[in-house]
Amino acid sequence: MTMDKDLSEIFNGLAEGRIIPYLGPGLLPEAGATLPSGLSALAEVLSGQVTVPHKVRRNLTGAAQYIENFKHRKTLVGMMDKTFAGDPPIHPLQRDLAARKLPLIVHLWYDNGMAKALAEQGTRWGRIQGLSQTEHYGHWTGYMDAEGQSVEAAVAAQWDTILYEPWGSQSPANNYLVSDTDFVEVLTEIDIQTPIPEIVQQIRTGRHFLFVGCRFNDQLQRNFARQIMKRSSDRHWALIEAPLTRNEARFVREQGIRVLQLPTGVLSGSGAAVAKAG
Repeated sequence: MTMDKDLSEIFNGLAEGRIIPYLGPGLLPEAGATLPSGLSALAEVLSGQVTVPHKVRRNLTGAAQYIENFKHRKTLVGMMDKTFAGDPPIHPLQRDLAARKLPLIVHLWYDNGMAKALAEQGTRWGRIQGLSQTEHYGHWTGYMDAEGQSVEAAVAAQWDTILYEPWGSQSPANNYLVSDTDFVEVLTEIDIQTPIPEIVQQIRTGRHFLFVGCRFNDQLQRNFARQIMKRSSDRHWALIEAPLTRNEARFVREQGIRVLQLPTGVLSGSGAAVAKAG
């Protein structure tokens, strides 16, 4: 299949709601945001505020766990709030996707950019966020409407678009999966899909995923991508311009992800084909 055919299939899939966008922190620098846009970058921001052992200064979950253990969970949450507070710029692709009323968008980072784009549209939308067992023991996910109010899970079926944020977000309720403990609890259950919301499992069936702003160069991101994609289509795409690591190459091959070495702009406002297809 040529790259043009891949793009045509992606554009048509987005127009018909058959593709689920899976967005990562790589969109932040493209949008002009100065927020940390990767695990090690965020680890260094946190480590710059509290003295942590040298060996975990660039390890996000390790640095967060140290802060949680020795400074308290509230300190860690406060540092995450401070880091992701403010008004991040919206990436053109986020605006395009928000306008499409897609049934599901996955956003795997802590900023509020995709939620802002959905809020601009004035459509019915809400968010499902992963919850830390440290703060919400026994509850894997929280459901919030467009105003940020907590709602019952059944309400999500009424939304035009579900914004699924498996690692939480700064807004609206400061929910974060960030420390070793947070992720160990989820990863213990994720293989049997317990932390994946039922409505997400329903929507993904038979659909394709489109990864943008994501890398698969650590086990944590690969685990979440693998489990969120489970029982969906067997063919997906990722826009990654830089060369893949050996582990990334193996992962995309195993998961049926075709990597297109193209800039994000081919999908957003600068890509007129998107609007044409929609």
